[in-house]
Amino acid sequence: MRRRIIAALAAFGIAGVAGAGPCSRNIAVPVSANGASFIVDGEKVKGIYPDMLRALAARSGCNFVFTVVPRARQVAMFKTGQADILAPASPTPARDQLGTFVPMVNHRAMLISLAGNRAPISSAQDLLDRRDLRVAVVRGFDYGKPYMALIGELERQGRLFVEVDVIAVARLLHAGSADVTIMGPTLMAGAIRRDRRVHGIEEKLRTEAIPELPWTPSGIYISHALKPEDQAALREMLEKVGKSNQVMEGYLRYFRPDVLSDSVRPR
Repeated sequence: MRRRIIAALAAFGIAGVAGAGPCSRNIAVPVSANGASFIVDGEKVKGIYPDMLRALAARSGCNFVFTVVPRARQVAMFKTGQADILAPASPTPARDQLGTFVPMVNHRAMLISLAGNRAPISSAQDLLDRRDLRVAVVRGFDYGKPYMALIGELERQGRLFVEVDVIAVARLLHAGSADVTIMGPTLMAGAIRRDRRVHGIEEKLRTEAIPELPWTPSGIYISHALKPEDQAALREMLEKVGKSNQVMEGYLRYFRPDVLSDSVRPR
């Protein structure tokens, strides 16, 4: 009987609408503007990760549904099981309790400021000691324990601005309301390109690496809230993508190699 029903639905082009391919349902992917990883234009979503996921959808039949939210909301939805995928993301012990991490590239957060006569910053402690420097970060970004400890201490010192997205941080730097930010340089470069109010400052950016913010994997978390079979299917697909370095190739389409050399490299 079930086969006859499926055959009848197929005759009308209906079979496969739900549970097409290896995924039993639509895969929820809340996104926020994030450099070239996710480019948001109103309700339109494009960029390195949407390009990759749409290519997977075309091959596999899995349907990825993108919704635009602030970064903090994106992270909160993953924590509550409302997001099936969190990307891009760095691995953390807290997230490992909620999902399975699949690495795509290696990256590192760096200190970013506008070029000037300021003496170089060589360590997290050096930044903490420069109490005249105001630091802006994005709510929901997490580059690991050293990063979280650093911004926690900056907040205690009363020197931390926490903004909703990268563009807001870029505006603070441009206006002189903040002196330094901490994030991946490609995120800042991508934000500057999208906002005419800060056009021109990309050439003035100064990046500094500090040892407390080392190279770490960046990639995609698959939520444990999904059915086990959906998790397995997504993991198999995404691990193939990660091993192929398709995401790194995506970065090279959006950025010059010299922009990437200090902050993004193959896994």
